[in-house]
Amino acid sequence: MGNSYAGQLKSARFEEALHNSIEASLRSSSGDPQPIFTQLYLEPEPYPGNVEDIKPKADLHGGEPPGNELMNGHSSNDPEELEEDDDSDSSSPPLPYLQAPAPDGCCTLDGFCQAGKDLRLVSIATEPIEVPAGFELVGAKSPSVPEHILVCAVDRRFLPDENGKNALLGFSGNCVGCGEKGFRYFTEFSNHINLKLSTQPKKQKHLKYYLVKNSQGALCKGPLICWKVSVVPLCSSSDCKSRQISSSASTSKPSSSSSHSSKENGGASGHSSSTFSFSVDVGCGNRRVCVIRSMKAKGNQMTTQGKDSPPTRTTQMSSVFFGSQDLGRDCSFLKPLSSTSGNKTLPIVPTALRVNGPMNCLVDGRPPLLSPSQVSLGPQGPAYRTPDLGDSPASSAMNSGPPKKRHRSWHPNSLVPVPPTAVPVPAIRPIVCSPGAVLGMSSPQPPVAGVIQPQPVTAGETVIVPDNLLNSSGVRPVILIGHGTLPYFYGNVGDIVVSPLLVSCYKSSQLTEKTLETLGLNSSQLLCVETMILLTLQYLARLGLVQIPLREELEQIVLKAMLCCPRGPAISPSQLPWLARLEASVSGGSVQVVVTHNSLGEGISESLRSLSDGPHHQKCLPTYVVIICASKMSGNEFCVLVLGKYQARALAEGMLTTNEFLKEISYELITGKVSILASHFKTTSLGDNLDKQLVRYQRRWKGQVIQPFQGDVTDHIHSQEAAGMSPPSERAELLSKLFQIYPTQLSVARSLLSQVCSIADSGTQNLDLGRFCKVDFLVLVPPSHILVHQTAQRIRQSGVLVDLGIEDVCSAHQKSDKYVVRLDGEVHAKMEAFMRKVKQNPYTLFVLIHDNSHVDLTRGVFLGYDLQHTGQLAQQIALSGSVCHGELQGLADRVVNCQEVLDAMNLLVLQVSCFPYTLQTHQSRISIHNEVHWPSGESLQGEQPPNELLYFGLRDYSSSLQWGVASPILRCDDAFEKMVHTLLERHPHLHSMVIRSYLLIQQYTEAMMALTSSPSLRDHITPETLAMVEDLINAPGREGSQGRGHMLLVRVPSLQLAMLARERLEDVRDKLGLQLCFAVLLGSPATELNLQKNFTNRLKAWRGCENEDWVPHTYEDLEGLPCIVILTGKDPLGETFPRSLKYSDLRLIDSSYLTRTALEQEVGLACTHVTMGVVHEPKKAMAPRESDGEKATTGLNDGDELERPQSNGSAATRTSGSLAENGVSSSDIADSFQRPSTSTCPPEGAITSDMGTAAQGFKQECDSVESQLSSNPSKASKAPPSLYSSSSSSSPSSSSTQRPSQSTQCVREPKPTRVSPRTVIMSRAAYSLLAGESGSQLSSFSLLPHADVAWSSPLRPLVTHNLQGEERSMYYREWTIARQHHADYEAPSVPHPRRMLLSGPPQVGKTGAYLQFLRILFRMLIRLLEVDVYDEEEEEEEETSEVTTLVKTQLPDIEEVRKLPFDPYPRDPKFRKASPVYTDKRSKCLKDFKQEGESHTPDKRVTKSIRLSRFAAHNAFHHCEQCHHYCEAGPATQLSECTFHAFTFCSSMLGEEVQLQFVIPKAKEQHFVFSQQGSHLESMRLPLVSTKDPDRLKSPIFTPTTGRQEHGLLNIYHAMEGATHLHILVVKQFEMPLYRKYWPNHILLVLPAVFNNTGVGAARFMIKELSYHNLELERNRLEEQGVKRQDVWPFIVMMDDSCVLWNSHQPADSSETSDGTNVSLKMVLQHMENTPKISLYAMCGTRRWSSSLARKSPSHPFSRCHLHDLVMLNVDLTQNVHYDLNRYSCEEVDFNLRVNSSGLLLCRFNYFSLMKKHIPVGGNKDFLVKPKLVDMGNPTSISPPQYVCAPDSEQTLLDAPAQFLLERFLQSCSHRLFPKAVRNRSNPVLSIDSYLNISPEISVCYINSRPHSTNLNHQGLLFSGLLLYLCDSFVVSGLLKKFRFLKGATLCVICQDRSSLRQTIVRLELEDEWQFRLRDEFQTANCSDDRPLYFLTGRHV
Repeated sequence: MGNSYAGQLKSARFEEALHNSIEASLRSSSGDPQPIFTQLYLEPEPYPGNVEDIKPKADLHGGEPPGNELMNGHSSNDPEELEEDDDSDSSSPPLPYLQAPAPDGCCTLDGFCQAGKDLRLVSIATEPIEVPAGFELVGAKSPSVPEHILVCAVDRRFLPDENGKNALLGFSGNCVGCGEKGFRYFTEFSNHINLKLSTQPKKQKHLKYYLVKNSQGALCKGPLICWKVSVVPLCSSSDCKSRQISSSASTSKPSSSSSHSSKENGGASGHSSSTFSFSVDVGCGNRRVCVIRSMKAKGNQMTTQGKDSPPTRTTQMSSVFFGSQDLGRDCSFLKPLSSTSGNKTLPIVPTALRVNGPMNCLVDGRPPLLSPSQVSLGPQGPAYRTPDLGDSPASSAMNSGPPKKRHRSWHPNSLVPVPPTAVPVPAIRPIVCSPGAVLGMSSPQPPVAGVIQPQPVTAGETVIVPDNLLNSSGVRPVILIGHGTLPYFYGNVGDIVVSPLLVSCYKSSQLTEKTLETLGLNSSQLLCVETMILLTLQYLARLGLVQIPLREELEQIVLKAMLCCPRGPAISPSQLPWLARLEASVSGGSVQVVVTHNSLGEGISESLRSLSDGPHHQKCLPTYVVIICASKMSGNEFCVLVLGKYQARALAEGMLTTNEFLKEISYELITGKVSILASHFKTTSLGDNLDKQLVRYQRRWKGQVIQPFQGDVTDHIHSQEAAGMSPPSERAELLSKLFQIYPTQLSVARSLLSQVCSIADSGTQNLDLGRFCKVDFLVLVPPSHILVHQTAQRIRQSGVLVDLGIEDVCSAHQKSDKYVVRLDGEVHAKMEAFMRKVKQNPYTLFVLIHDNSHVDLTRGVFLGYDLQHTGQLAQQIALSGSVCHGELQGLADRVVNCQEVLDAMNLLVLQVSCFPYTLQTHQSRISIHNEVHWPSGESLQGEQPPNELLYFGLRDYSSSLQWGVASPILRCDDAFEKMVHTLLERHPHLHSMVIRSYLLIQQYTEAMMALTSSPSLRDHITPETLAMVEDLINAPGREGSQGRGHMLLVRVPSLQLAMLARERLEDVRDKLGLQLCFAVLLGSPATELNLQKNFTNRLKAWRGCENEDWVPHTYEDLEGLPCIVILTGKDPLGETFPRSLKYSDLRLIDSSYLTRTALEQEVGLACTHVTMGVVHEPKKAMAPRESDGEKATTGLNDGDELERPQSNGSAATRTSGSLAENGVSSSDIADSFQRPSTSTCPPEGAITSDMGTAAQGFKQECDSVESQLSSNPSKASKAPPSLYSSSSSSSPSSSSTQRPSQSTQCVREPKPTRVSPRTVIMSRAAYSLLAGESGSQLSSFSLLPHADVAWSSPLRPLVTHNLQGEERSMYYREWTIARQHHADYEAPSVPHPRRMLLSGPPQVGKTGAYLQFLRILFRMLIRLLEVDVYDEEEEEEEETSEVTTLVKTQLPDIEEVRKLPFDPYPRDPKFRKASPVYTDKRSKCLKDFKQEGESHTPDKRVTKSIRLSRFAAHNAFHHCEQCHHYCEAGPATQLSECTFHAFTFCSSMLGEEVQLQFVIPKAKEQHFVFSQQGSHLESMRLPLVSTKDPDRLKSPIFTPTTGRQEHGLLNIYHAMEGATHLHILVVKQFEMPLYRKYWPNHILLVLPAVFNNTGVGAARFMIKELSYHNLELERNRLEEQGVKRQDVWPFIVMMDDSCVLWNSHQPADSSETSDGTNVSLKMVLQHMENTPKISLYAMCGTRRWSSSLARKSPSHPFSRCHLHDLVMLNVDLTQNVHYDLNRYSCEEVDFNLRVNSSGLLLCRFNYFSLMKKHIPVGGNKDFLVKPKLVDMGNPTSISPPQYVCAPDSEQTLLDAPAQFLLERFLQSCSHRLFPKAVRNRSNPVLSIDSYLNISPEISVCYINSRPHSTNLNHQGLLFSGLLLYLCDSFVVSGLLKKFRFLKGATLCVICQDRSSLRQTIVRLELEDEWQFRLRDEFQTANCSDDRPLYFLTGRHV
């Protein structure tokens, strides 16, 4: 439309407008005519049918300040352009700039690039656009399509900063349409994007806006790009006066788009063009500059060039102040203004307009209540009329943020998306484009989405705001939007504020069905407008004088009304006015009702006029005026005008965010607006000059000062003498404290650990704990130096660095700072280093702990952040003006949510917060299942002694109001509030916090004076202030205080005010001679503590600290020091205060703090642990009132003083005394003289009463992994601190056993001092919210949880204080959403799997808990890498002197070994319950004596936890890079890839053919020989004896296994060092599928089905039979190839499935023996295979490991004895010796005895040991013996005596194998069979050819019946019994006759069946010597189908 003539005025249209204007002026009382010219730019476009269908003009003009675009596409941004504009005076379109024609074939369509891609913002707003790093999306304007913005990507370096500076010359840009990159000239670029310019292309003219994303994620117009601005001097005072006289006002137009200046119709109206200026506030550092621009106005169509300072980048960051959908606060409004006479601009107004009087003058140039950077009115929303005739600073600066969701014919349920603009714009008028609005459309078109079509304005809908409203009435009225259309506001719009505070309460019609259902409502229960009006009136009428309306409170009233009286009685329009007045009448005049019939504007106009008329002093204003428009046309509409001075101010200030009001305060201080206030406070309350009084007093004392301690305020001494005074030191009294973990902290740590485990167990592969062997961490804290020191100190004292093994004891002290990082400009380098470490250490689990994570959770500016760019980023943020009060915003988001952190699989993120609400929105990144909440007080109740400590938190403060004590601990200083109110009325232009601060400073100043120099001032000081200061000054002088005093905390959020307070109070203190009595400190997050030398010396004296350089680093270090700490900063950041903090002064925290987090974190400063006795109310009664999971009760010592703020290490030691028991690794360096006096871990120590039980539980998790380095407390507590710095090492067990309870040794005061809660003094506003539970108003927990979130629904269920932990989290997740500037706003829909949240009340001990979590997480990972191995010493045999001379050689010499005696005694601990084998040698420790105690000892075997080495065998749960191919099937491999092969051979022992089945994976087929057809398995390949291959093991390894497919250690890849080997699992047939599933790459040997119920003997038997048969096959095969038969390798290895580690115990050269070193199984087996003459050995093996082996080396390198668990077996030599096929136990002892008696050689290599893992499942477990026919009604347990019965008896038959029953019976009941043998070592039972376990009390003498066998010499030996078990034909009667038996010896003959039993008796002629009775025959209790065994007993005759 830029060049069209479509907009020329039509005379009829003009006359109509003129007529309307005159009519309006006649009707109007003020006689101001309506401005008609503004309405006449364009013909009105047809209005679209439905208002709801129209979006506000956000997408296109959303952030556009008025008048930034001339109709020909020029922007009059700089003087050169303005001059160009002056030249072209005609109304003809300008000549186009001659540009090169586009290349042939290129697209030349407007809004498209030459490649034909659409660049228009409306088209691509929602499409993803890739923006390279360092580039910014900006909007360009083309004169040919003025209604569109074209999207471009431009290098940020070529764009200016917010001051219009620092843009590099030149250009670099990319086309976002076709993606073409690297345009180096703007001319070239403008051609490419078809700008079709009429003038020389300049980037300054055509690149207009930054583009930002709105709440829907769509791209839309953001702040203006700030190119050049010109600066002119301010006007003179005379100008100002003339300005004031003209009491100017300006009009405000509905849309920024309507204020485009037009050049078209200049000639038509016949007016000469005249220039006028307008002024703009520009943020220039801290100065306010007025900018004057002039432009040509054609005719009377004057439009504002209302451009203001370029928006700062703040806009895009957290200070996207109002970019969210929440109307509760972030919608636009008129910002309060204030007037000063120094910065007016000269009104250069066209004469033609001046005659119209004040209507056309400029508004007073008052600066707004905004800091410079915001005032620079960045993007202005489309929603309101903007000042029309030359914006003054006042009007333009008030334009700060569109009121969302309102436009023409605004209705509460019009669903209008929120414009994304960032800087607030005044809420002057809903968006309605007047007929004159320039919309940049060349011809009428259907409405484009996001573009509002112009509409005619009806007369009477405008309100002129009277001039000097604020000055004349002393109040800036606030209009609370209600229901209906608000009018346009013209004139002095800076003096009103429009607030959307309550608007959501009236939007119940927008509730979804689902929400209604949740609330228990249905759509028929929604309230009508009339009922809403009456409810609002009722609510306002009952508000107190100092209460302000709260959205949440009214919402609850509306909800209750809906629930109890749906719809209510129908109210007719005629009834409404008088019902409304009736409601208002009860308010006593504070609420008035104004009823109009035309529009709301009429009522507002009337009210404002009456406010500005009439003398100020006579008026008694109502607090609220409810304006009701009872129109027949549009139904009832209403709004509320707030006129109460306190309420209006509080509402206006409450609309500012914390950042904004801090900037506003800075601005007021910098510009000198406070000078009137400051001068008021220059005099004392008595009217004297303050400074003169102080100087007079100072001179009087001539350099003398008040004695600092042990004196009175009246005692003066010389300053030199005072400075030299030092308090008595109490030696180590303060230092006998050790860092301690309390039971609650331990339970929270365990909850965190179990949460980590559940993440790992979730099956989602998000965390594989099995991979990690180390834990490392980094703690991120908010940008506070003190918090960094505090956290580092906790880390240092907890010893966690040493426990995690990441630092050694020496370095841990220095390096603890490395593990804490402040979120400031330097975070990027540290974070980069940390992420590098994360990537380089994939087997370390890293934990990123984000402490106080609720602080600054705003979005990072640049998406696609990566760690490399953060440095430049921080600088850019700093430059862009968003550094507010020393904070960098959005850093936490860019660190914690950056892609690298999210993707790292070995990184857990733990967010820790006391106010987690902002992390618990609908878009939360943390799964609700990953939240861990601090346990509430009720769950920790126990019987506590009265002096135990308990947590005293926020809800306790609220409930303390009901104690009914004289001086409550939560107070409101009413006298102070009265003074504040008086001052607020006197200074309406200043922010209330400034006034409160000045008053507070005066109060403290005068209190000091009243106590020293001017007692007469006492009456002018509030009692609260006087009491605090008196306590501060006098406490150090009290008896026994030793100079110690209290800390007084004064909270001053504004840094400038805090510095002012510090300076003032120090100055007064010094002049009054109090400079040595107490310190005044500024507690700023940005600086270190700065304490005077004399106070530091005093602290050192109390601590007994001899380190010269020591200075306090944390607030806790100030323990006992009398001081005032002025705590500044936007938020408290979680610093812990010492126990000497007595008062917390929060009188500055007022109605600006109306969110739950903001309010509660201030009170949280005072929370701590207190002595139980001081809580007045019984604990049980308090418990239900818990809110924050507080009151984790504590267990501190009796002796803890007020001056001893933390716990003594001895608290938990009532029962144990060991440091380790106290839950802390004592690896703590006892750096006590460098420590603060507080034990810092749990900030205040947290917890339960009876610690005895808990203490034992701590030990395992808390003691240090390596040996305990404990600072021996018994020594420490008695020693002076200097000695305490050396730490002694002791093991945990010794420290607990050798010392008495430590609590008896701690130095302590005789009388315990009570620790009381701190006293909190608050403002009235905050007090009423915290007292809400007891008072009438709602409580703090019902407020919006955090400023960064918004309620998701206008109505929701009530929050109660009982809503805790997970319930509270669920509530906030359902009912709150993140705002646009919140870090979670665009969070992924699925929470992050490795992110957790720990929430707990403030100061409860969360740091200690998460440090303990790290420790037990590490312990758990180590436990995953540790195994419990059996640690039992084997019984020693007596040494014989002749053997010890044996040379200790590496390999055995066969001759030497043959000389060794065989030891038949099974010494292995696993045979402790087996029968000893008789031998001529006696054991050192006689077994007989052991047996008696045996019954008392439990069955549990001793185990020890051992760290797995790299040579360990693993179970199926082990996964690692190296061995995955070994045990896991590849993705391509299927189970079908295994081949099944039957292998049949004839067993000589069984006398029949046996068929075994092999399951062979394809990859393992090379180990086998197949027939030529390839299908038939012929044999398993065997190597030759002569083969020497270091990378190959010759012996095949067989592992019999059952029931352990998961837990068996069958992965021996690492144990074999990856060497080639053949490993065969021997499994039962029914288990084969399970083993195949878990071990798809293993060869399985499947036993025949008949062996399904057999024991391990059968497996060993089959392995040996198969191996011998295979050996013969291989010998035959290789013989054909010319190999000698004896050269084929004859050995196999038989290994249990629980062998885990192997050790070598090589004797060292020194006398001491070396501890065993881990070696691989490969090394052990190869060593044995390399033994010389190996073929002559029948069996080789190793010994079992025990911890005693480390203390003494093996006495002999080799021995001949029993071998088991891991055996290398020569199947050739042992061809005729078989394992007993039927055995379930002791089959190895039986086999070994037979091999040895056959004359074969067994050799044990004693310098190798084998560790066996304790595996509780599977293996050779007992069968469950149960009856064959189960009687369900009467299940009885069956004992071993029932395992046998008389043949053919009626006894219950059992369902178990016969052999198993026999073995168990003999083991338990043999004392009945062999009574003479019990505990009779000299007369053993004779057992022929077999060894059976017949109980450990009976010795067995084994004899082999075979000819030529070697047996024990039994000459002269009398046997007490004879056991014949399944004896074969080698046993003959002649053999038995050789043995002699005791008289009364017994016999037991066992056979397969009754007939063979009788035959055996006859064949062996047993009846000759033995006497049998019929009743002595028995059978195992099986049925005949199960083939029972039979046995007969008899006595020797």
